[in-house]
Amino acid sequence: MVVPRPEVLAPLFRSLHAVKGVGDKLAALLNRYFGAPEGQEAIVLDILMHMPTGVVDRRRQVGIAEAYLNQVVTLRLHIDRHQPPPRGKPHIPHRVFAHDDSGDIQLVFFRAQGGWVEKSLPVGEDRYVSGKIGFFNGEKQITHPDYVVEPEKFATLPLVEPVYPLTNGLSSKALSKLVRQAVEAVPALPEWIDPATMTERTWPAFAHAMQQVHLPERPDDAELWSPARQRLAYDEYLAGQITLQLVRSSMVSARGIARTFTGAATGRVSGHLPFSLTQGQKDALGDIMADLAAPDRMSRLLQGDVGSGKTVVALMAMAAMTESGAQSALMAPTELLAAQHFRTIAPICEAAGIGCALLTGKMPAAQRREILAGLADGSVSIAVGTHALFQSDIEFKDLGLTVVDEQHRFGVHQRLALSDKGRHTDLLVMTATPIPRTLVLTHFGDMAVSVLREKPKGRQPIDTAVMSIQDYDRVIARLQSRLDEGAQAYWVCPLVEESETLDVVSAEDRFAELRKVFGDRVALVHGRMSAAAKQDVMDRFKANELQLLVATTVIEVGVDVPNATIMIIEHAERFGLAQLHQLRGRVGRGDQRSACLLLYKEPLSETAKARLETIKSTEDGFIIAERDLELRGQGDVLGTRQSGMPGYRLAVPDVHRHLLDFAHDDAKTLMARNPGLTGPEGEAIRTLLYLFRKQQAIPLIRAG
Repeated sequence: MVVPRPEVLAPLFRSLHAVKGVGDKLAALLNRYFGAPEGQEAIVLDILMHMPTGVVDRRRQVGIAEAYLNQVVTLRLHIDRHQPPPRGKPHIPHRVFAHDDSGDIQLVFFRAQGGWVEKSLPVGEDRYVSGKIGFFNGEKQITHPDYVVEPEKFATLPLVEPVYPLTNGLSSKALSKLVRQAVEAVPALPEWIDPATMTERTWPAFAHAMQQVHLPERPDDAELWSPARQRLAYDEYLAGQITLQLVRSSMVSARGIARTFTGAATGRVSGHLPFSLTQGQKDALGDIMADLAAPDRMSRLLQGDVGSGKTVVALMAMAAMTESGAQSALMAPTELLAAQHFRTIAPICEAAGIGCALLTGKMPAAQRREILAGLADGSVSIAVGTHALFQSDIEFKDLGLTVVDEQHRFGVHQRLALSDKGRHTDLLVMTATPIPRTLVLTHFGDMAVSVLREKPKGRQPIDTAVMSIQDYDRVIARLQSRLDEGAQAYWVCPLVEESETLDVVSAEDRFAELRKVFGDRVALVHGRMSAAAKQDVMDRFKANELQLLVATTVIEVGVDVPNATIMIIEHAERFGLAQLHQLRGRVGRGDQRSACLLLYKEPLSETAKARLETIKSTEDGFIIAERDLELRGQGDVLGTRQSGMPGYRLAVPDVHRHLLDFAHDDAKTLMARNPGLTGPEGEAIRTLLYLFRKQQAIPLIRAG
């Protein structure tokens, strides 16, 4: 069902190409810069949502005598004479000599061809000039002034000028023009914030807030903590939280089935586990069983650090599902991980008499047909695979529970699509990325949360050390003696930028070096290899035929080789905290003491230093995640993008974190009070959802 966009928003959804002064070349540049989807164009709203990162204050209008070094000033000058560079010496600047009542100054222009300097600064006339004061040979000067305007056009000089992120080919002048037009295009919108809140927080209306941020009269207007900017951040959070509430109510409103359990299958499974459950696992399982027994659909996030035993909790839940006569699907982000989950749970399922199958895209047709038949007739109770499990040709007899591993790769859309496969399916999502509370609200406000904090018994602590790559020879000597004693090790090289091709080169170069020392004991695994080739190397490593595995971050998630006790991470300064923590978690899985060595290259930035120090000092993933959020600020702790919170353009989590709690509570109250979003209030909220591109949530609004 397509919901028409409120007519009032039409001016903001106009293509930028249709805006005065935007030609084909600039339009193409803006489409790329704002990431317009294939075949679509950037719109006026994109400019409006492009926030300034700072402000230049040009209000200081003084005489030359009171203009001090490195200050930005606006001066009224009388132009005395020009001194162009001698012919054939273009490296010498063009100098313009000027004065006012209090002193003299020079204006300096490098490589100024075409006579435009003479035209804009005619001898004998006055001009307002704005720029930063410098000194050269004891004389005050402004190099390349930002503005030169005639006295009668003084009003066009922006005395408080926002500074925006730019891209190659987009000048701040061109962007400022567009910003002004975008702000002027904002219509009067219905107010979606409660009047009492507006008064209490002294927030301006949406259109006024945009004007204050983009065309500020005082530098404070555009600051991150200004009322205007806070209001806009809150709007963005509120749109996200209402969307999550709508997703939740649509998932829960498709009634679940109240399951009943006999305890037979779960009893058999726990009897075949090689260890007893931790208290944390028992508590999480209690939460899940209570959800499954209730008539509403379960939508639960199971957060547990690397190695906290989430898979076992999921297995117990799936065993319980078989007791109630329904099937379960366990979905992993990659075939490598799906195969690994299958290897973990298949022997236990077999011993407990539960039909379990692995379904991947690359299996032989006959085998695939057999598994599909088992899913259709119910003889396969647990299916393990990637998102391929949800292709249209796969029919379950009665799918009751979907378990998704590594949630952050699956957004809200996917959560909805998954639940369509089984009309009343319960959803359990597992993530090994410990997620700070702020982000749980942001991404999973629609889900209940269980947390596994302790590690299973027998897990050894990991000794973490930080060293410079200049100690390479010492590292190799130490590694050689450990491998000679029978140890196994990982050597991880970073993705160099986001480029797959470069990434492989760096891992390959290191592999070539290590091969000279370790010969056939070392192998390479990376993202460009076929799934079969990767699996083959992993199997040989697991079987201890290989002792050293050089890898990119392919091994970040879910690779389980208990005998591997050494993790070396090269260029550790290039990895985020969450990634370093995930990688370290690949060792310490057996009964031997493990070590993790972080190799860095000089010079280290302050942030990189703080990151390495954090990893060295703690193994608690939740402490690490909170620290990551502080250090990276807006960085996306969920790892989907290296910078900038996914979808956040107005809110800056460091500064506006408190507003997320308000937005969460307000969205909940709103949906409880007006679930069908009817009347003027509903109209205003729909406008808000469209403004923040959350219209996919609108069809989820239930009638009344």
